[in-house]
Amino acid sequence: MTAIDLGYVVQLAFLIGAAFFALGLHQMNSPATARRGNRLSATGMTIAVVAELIYVGYRGVEPGNWLIIGGGMVVGGAIGLRMARTVAMTSMPQLVSLFNAVGGGAAGLLAIDDFIRLSSQRTPEGALAALDGWLIFFILVDVIVGSVTFTGSLIASAKLMGRLKGQPIVFPGGRLLSAVALVLAISCSIVLVLSGTGLFNYDASVMDLLLMVALASALVFGVTMVLPIGGADMPVVISLLNAFTGSAVAMAGFVVGNVILIVAGALVGASGAILTKLMADAMNRSIANILVGGFGAAEGSQAALTGAGGTVREVSVDDAAIQLAYASKVVIVPGYGLAVAQAQHGVRELADLLEARGVDVSYAIHPVAGRMPGHMNVLLAEANVPYPQLKEMDEINPEFERTDVALVVGANDVTNPAARTDRSSPIFGMPILDVDHARSIIVMKRSMGRGYAGIDNPLYVNPKTGMYFADAKAGLAKLIAAIKAQ
Repeated sequence: MTAIDLGYVVQLAFLIGAAFFALGLHQMNSPATARRGNRLSATGMTIAVVAELIYVGYRGVEPGNWLIIGGGMVVGGAIGLRMARTVAMTSMPQLVSLFNAVGGGAAGLLAIDDFIRLSSQRTPEGALAALDGWLIFFILVDVIVGSVTFTGSLIASAKLMGRLKGQPIVFPGGRLLSAVALVLAISCSIVLVLSGTGLFNYDASVMDLLLMVALASALVFGVTMVLPIGGADMPVVISLLNAFTGSAVAMAGFVVGNVILIVAGALVGASGAILTKLMADAMNRSIANILVGGFGAAEGSQAALTGAGGTVREVSVDDAAIQLAYASKVVIVPGYGLAVAQAQHGVRELADLLEARGVDVSYAIHPVAGRMPGHMNVLLAEANVPYPQLKEMDEINPEFERTDVALVVGANDVTNPAARTDRSSPIFGMPILDVDHARSIIVMKRSMGRGYAGIDNPLYVNPKTGMYFADAKAGLAKLIAAIKAQ
């Protein structure tokens, strides 16, 4: 088989891999088929990687290069496998952010390598004979987007891990620095693109300097863009950075002429952008407003932070057990506290116990509950919670008025009625789960501490609310034992 014939086979393999990506993404529309979709996508990537390795091997690769390729795959694969298998569900958002950083950084490095390699083919006069304006454009977009994604994802991960405080981090001149970094990155990119068209004819050292300035500016902008964003916005930020990663990968595909990178990056970029818009809508805020920062600020409105007022009513485990055991309809509202305590199996056991007593049980899933898109879905899927019981916000909200008991386990901001009534609240206008419409409410949490947005929750002083103070895992275990004793 000639190199040309093998090239056609490789392109066919890429198209098959792209088809697997599209089918896999479609399967991820539903929690019931998401695992199958993930496997389809992984299969498509395996086909593409194997085909590319065969083609590269046929064309001839230096032994040292094979060592680098093989070593990178083994080491990277081992690290990725270990991280994926050992990560706690509470740390899944951080892991996703780190993977975003790796993807964006890899795409950016690939573009830099191509720029250096191609720019070395200058004519003696210094003209970029091997480059054209569009190719330079794709390279620079890849470098800038990949760099912003890299540093931005690292900052988001640090916030989620607690290495940086979750509230907006603002420092004097921060926004000016962001603006300067963005203008520098764009300006240098414009000059480089025009150089590719032959309009300018700079010395090679000047061209390399412009690229480095654009790179450094983009790295700085990634940091200054995410630092002022509050922790409550992290799910949206992660989704946005995921879209950036996809865009960077697609640009890298244009640079190296690889169709599988273009398709995979476009799918990730488009789906990430759509998800970002849906999540911003779920918070009743624009993406621009989120990027400006301020949500979850420690200095939020004084009215929101001075206390909700009213009296907190505490309930014992036996009181909570009686309410749940003799209810007809129970809605469980999971939140980040459930993930922290690794209590997903306990909540599933509680639901099974209640269903055995004839109770109708369902789960209310808010779009931005937890620390990443779909966090609660993934958490409950790990405990094999039946998918039909997972109800999205628009579907479950009308049912709260017919609900005997709403059991809130670790959720805070997504159940806060201040979003509907308090115009001074930083979350005013954000759609929430209408937990306060239930006939009775049990809130399980360790203390009266505030949620990630840093504001009080009037739900806790609602006369219908009983506060069951306990760690989610231990509290659910006691609750299950008390119901069995009924």
